Amino acid sequence: MPSNTIVERVVADLRKYPPFDELDPPVLQDLAESVSLSYHEEGEIIFTKGDALKGHAFMVMKGAVRLFDTIDGKEVLVDLCDEGDMFGVRAIFAHHDYVLSAQVAEESLLFELPVDKIKHLLETNPRVSLFFAGAFAKSVGEIEHTLSEAFDIDRRLFREQSYNSFLQNETLEVRPVTTVITCPPDITIREAAKIMSDCNIGSIIVVSTENHPLGIITDTDLTKKVVSKPGSIKEQPVNSIMSSPVFTISGGKTIADMVMLMVKTKLRHFCITEDGSPDSPVTGIISEHDIITSEGNNPAVIMKAVMQAADRDQLKEQRDKTENLLQIYIGQEVAVHFISNIVTEINDALITKAIDFSLKELEEEGYERPGIEFCWLSLGSEGRKEQLLRTDQDNAILYENPHEEQAEKVHEFFLALGRKVTGVLQHCGFVRCPADVMASNPVWCQPTSVWKGYFSKWIVTPEPKAVMHSTIFFDFRPVYGQAKLAAELKQEIFGLIAKNRGFLGFFAKNALQNPPPLGFFRNFLVEKSRDHANEFDIKARAMMPLSDAARVLSYELNISEYFSTVERFKRLGDIVPGMSDLAVEAAAGYEFLMRLRAVNGLADKTSGRYIKPETLNKIERQTLRNVFSTIEKVQKTLTLRFQLDYIRD
Repeated sequence: MPSNTIVERVVADLRKYPPFDELDPPVLQDLAESVSLSYHEEGEIIFTKGDALKGHAFMVMKGAVRLFDTIDGKEVLVDLCDEGDMFGVRAIFAHHDYVLSAQVAEESLLFELPVDKIKHLLETNPRVSLFFAGAFAKSVGEIEHTLSEAFDIDRRLFREQSYNSFLQNETLEVRPVTTVITCPPDITIREAAKIMSDCNIGSIIVVSTENHPLGIITDTDLTKKVVSKPGSIKEQPVNSIMSSPVFTISGGKTIADMVMLMVKTKLRHFCITEDGSPDSPVTGIISEHDIITSEGNNPAVIMKAVMQAADRDQLKEQRDKTENLLQIYIGQEVAVHFISNIVTEINDALITKAIDFSLKELEEEGYERPGIEFCWLSLGSEGRKEQLLRTDQDNAILYENPHEEQAEKVHEFFLALGRKVTGVLQHCGFVRCPADVMASNPVWCQPTSVWKGYFSKWIVTPEPKAVMHSTIFFDFRPVYGQAKLAAELKQEIFGLIAKNRGFLGFFAKNALQNPPPLGFFRNFLVEKSRDHANEFDIKARAMMPLSDAARVLSYELNISEYFSTVERFKRLGDIVPGMSDLAVEAAAGYEFLMRLRAVNGLADKTSGRYIKPETLNKIERQTLRNVFSTIEKVQKTLTLRFQLDYIRD
């Protein structure tokens, strides 16, 4: 038996790392007494692929051990284990030989943990069982260590309870009202109102003789179209005030389905028909109330409150609630694409309301609104529908070309609008852009002709520094006003790129400015600046390389939709030969990064950009390694596709 001093040292070392930090002192003491300590020199082989399993698993106490496979005669590095990492855990579960080789990367001290002791812990401690199940699954999955496999392990083994909890909630079917009250189109408004009153219902479906939906009347219709109108129209036919056509759906919709429908359509009632179309009989109706009572944390409630807000304080209150909703969804392991869609819709509604407030204030202040169309553009992460947290603002105003004599007055109006709206957004928690890329800056509040000039300069005569600074503007998305102005601008950009293909090389070269930290097997590539010393910049080091690459390829291939980075990769996987697998990895990796940044930001009440490496657990560190590997492959794809080795800075 080892001496007490050695055992105490082993206890202290084991207690630093999971799952041993969960053990009661007597249990940890018993395990420590059975652990052997071994010294290994650099280059020494611990075991080789195909070797018989040993009677113990390994834990690195000092140094590093590389795990590798041999494919077509070449060594392929699968993982590098550093202090606290375990390997060789197949010995605990399997009866077959090792599937990887282990070699000492630098002088190392290893703990050898007896299999029988670990198996006893598995039987008596669920947390230990879960940890080693995950470690074993990871060791098998790393042979083909794609991100999708890493995510499967993460969700299946480490977050099973919370993830399944959400899935059960998300797939819960909303129960519709099946005893639908209907009326023919030729009865009077008075008669329809009486039916609604007698039946104590908030809506009635107007149907044809075949029971097909023709329209719908709600309490709101009666208030706005009947009660508030001068004179009496109650004897007019009901079809004169009904809302038509009815939004019809098929049955069996889940809470998630209906939440998205409410957010997207801004409607409060949905008619169910036999085949989901308006050309089949009515079978039920789902109202806002039905959805809200099915799911307590409903973003549609926030959306409704935003749309009904009377001032900027109420907008801020709802955006604060959105942050709480984000916290809940992140905690429940809700899919990132679902979260980002919801938050984007709420952000867009908030921007819309802020613009409405501002236009009204300008009118009250005596500004004369010019008779030309404009479009509010969200840029950067919000333009890509990825702004989960309240990071800094990036926006602009695009408006129609005014007559020369009106130009100054028109610019003055829209600049005043930009200043008011950005002020409201700042009040709601979206801080001002440090680089002043906002609609309140006269440079970024301009007519179509000026915006086309900007992009022409960036594309026709690309200067590397200017291209780097302008990338944010290539991720624009219309939020308010005439979307056709944004569409026209995007087509102009495609046309300019088609005539100046050399720009794509500069654009792609810029996307390589942030190479992945491939040396991150033992330590993070951390910042050295005073404000964020020893913190990892997840935006610059991990997210930007992927979003930059997706942007370049999307513009090369004329993808006109206002896609997120994940959506871009999914489209690229469909249309770029040989890129389908890599696109899946890149999309999954980016979603992981979005989640990790949101978790960090919510915990620290920051933008989430800078992460303290010590706060990451083992699975997060391993997944980051996989993301870096994916980034390297994506950037190699860009290098080959645009022959960047031949482009000089």
